[in-house]
Amino acid sequence: MTQKTVEEAINYRRSVRIYDPEKKIDSALVKKCIYQASLAPNSSNMQLWEFYHITSKETIQKIAPLCFNQNAARTAEELVVFVTRKDLWKKRKNSNLKMIDRIFPPKPKSQQSSREKVSRNYYGKLIPFAYSDFLGIFGFLKYLMILVIGLFKPIFREVRNSDMRIVAHKTCALAAENFMLSMAAEGYDTCPMEGSDTWRVKKVLNLPRGAEINMIVSCGIRKPEGVYGERFRIPFEEVYTEV
Repeated sequence: MTQKTVEEAINYRRSVRIYDPEKKIDSALVKKCIYQASLAPNSSNMQLWEFYHITSKETIQKIAPLCFNQNAARTAEELVVFVTRKDLWKKRKNSNLKMIDRIFPPKPKSQQSSREKVSRNYYGKLIPFAYSDFLGIFGFLKYLMILVIGLFKPIFREVRNSDMRIVAHKTCALAAENFMLSMAAEGYDTCPMEGSDTWRVKKVLNLPRGAEINMIVSCGIRKPEGVYGERFRIPFEEVYTEV
C-alpha cells in the first residue's frame, strides 16, 4: 500500500463509526503510528502523556460499554487511549535536565554558555514554579503575583493548577492528531471519542489517580456506511482572518 502525502492523509481522514470486521489491521503498524504520535510538539518538551494500545478483544469489550456502546467503539479492531500525566511533571522535568547534562556536560556556572544557563534555569526553576501547587493555595498566590507583574510587562499568565491541566490536555491532543494522520497515511481509519465514562475506563486500565483520559481513539478499516455522510465545514472565510 502506497503511503499518502500529508495533504492526502488529511483529506482521507474521517471519523469512522463502523469498521469492517473482515479487514484486519497490523498491530505493529498501529504501534508505529503511536510512536509517531510521541513526536508531536508539546509544551516545554515535558511530554506529560501516555498511550495505551488496546489490542485485546476482551478489553475492548469491557471498554465499549463505557463509551456508551457507540459503533466506533463496539466495532473497533483496536483502541488507543490517550492519557495526560500532569502528575509526572517532576519526573519529566528531571528527564529534560538529564538531556541537558548530555548536551552540556556539567561545569561551573562561570563556564556555562548563555544557552546552557537558560536551559538549566528553565527546567530547574521556571517549570517547578509553573507546576507546583498545594490545594490551589500556591496557584492562587502565583496568579495574584502574575496579575501585579502583568501590569508592567508581558508575562505568562496561565500558572494555576487548572491552567496547567489545560496545557497537558492540549499537548496530548496534538499527539492524538499526529496519530490519526499517521494512521490515515497508512490507509487505516480512526475515530476520536470523548464520549466515555472516563472514571470507569481508568479503572479498567488500572490508571493512577493523577492520570486523566484525554480521548479514546478507535481503529480499524472503514465500511462504506461507517462514514456518516459528506464532510461538512462552515465556510473557511468565517474562521480565517489575515492580520
